[in-house]
Amino acid sequence: MDYQTLTIAIADKVATVTLNRPALRNAFNEHAIAELALAFDELGRSDTVRAIVLAANGPSFCAGADLNWMKKMAGYSHDENQQDAMRLADMLRTIYLCPKPTVARVQGDCYAGGMGLVAACDIVVAADTVGFCLSEVKLGLIPATISPYVIKAMGEQAARRYFITAERFDAAEARRIGLAHEVVAAEALDTTVAGIVKSLVNNSPNAVKEAKTLVREIVGQDVDDALLLDTAGRIAAIRASLEGREGVASFLEKRKPTWLNS
Repeated sequence: MDYQTLTIAIADKVATVTLNRPALRNAFNEHAIAELALAFDELGRSDTVRAIVLAANGPSFCAGADLNWMKKMAGYSHDENQQDAMRLADMLRTIYLCPKPTVARVQGDCYAGGMGLVAACDIVVAADTVGFCLSEVKLGLIPATISPYVIKAMGEQAARRYFITAERFDAAEARRIGLAHEVVAAEALDTTVAGIVKSLVNNSPNAVKEAKTLVREIVGQDVDDALLLDTAGRIAAIRASLEGREGVASFLEKRKPTWLNS
């Protein structure tokens, strides 16, 4: 597909999806939302892709919603606003549920809805100069659609503060509260992302997919008999899978697993 708001590059089993509206600080509108949803859906199903990096061109990562799009929404009815918000919600869910591991490469400021994009990814690497802000309440709005992912990422207490103050916070604070996994100098951003991605593509593709699902479905559950049965069933199934058998065999035989050759 000929994307208008994104660029996509695939090399060495890694797809890089780059937000490409730098003049507008990569703010998204209905077209960017549709393209992001399509890109992550297709890449998630691709047999040639084992990891996806979400990046951005220009000085900003993402400023949230495009102002022209917001002006248009101001004239929408409640039903039209509901439908519009659902398209954003579906896009974020597509990123969050993507079967491939996702890494956000945050090189510039990330505000409002942009934080939803970051929080929906599995791993977040930010330059130490990046600023974050959940700015919605300054405009009389709330970060509702992005909240499931942002609250999971930063926790309830941090979300409670930053949702209602709209304070700008730096990358060090983002790491402290759990939103960012790594904070590095701007010149080390690509090297750090590359190192993480290398680890991802060297692992069993099926195990990585199942591990993502494991975290999502186990978190918050009570440790009861049903959970023990569930987790025992998961390890039993993956031990018997093709990649599970191959991984153990290659370790015992001191050779590379076949997925490194495909």
